[in-house]
Amino acid sequence: MSVQQEAGVEGGTLEVWIDQDLCTGDGICAQYAPEVFELDIDGLAYVKGSDDELLQAPGAATRVPLPILSDVVDSAKECPGECIHVRRVADGVEVYGPDVE
Repeated sequence: MSVQQEAGVEGGTLEVWIDQDLCTGDGICAQYAPEVFELDIDGLAYVKGSDDELLQAPGAATRVPLPILSDVVDSAKECPGECIHVRRVADGVEVYGPDVE
């Protein structure tokens, strides 16, 4: 089963956000998906917008490019701070991250 099928997003759109209150600054996310994540000078990870600018507002989310979806999912699974949340844009349901049941 593909990551897209597992998340229930065949042809759909996902977005990702980071809870900086839980971020440990390990940088695993930036290693897996540097197109989406970056560590800032404060040592915490943030998502990047379409213009590569860091989105630093609490709860700021960015779209997950489908070609690197598995890298973003791996980031969420491997994050020691359990602070990466991936959700469907259509209904806001988290499909990867600490709040998935």
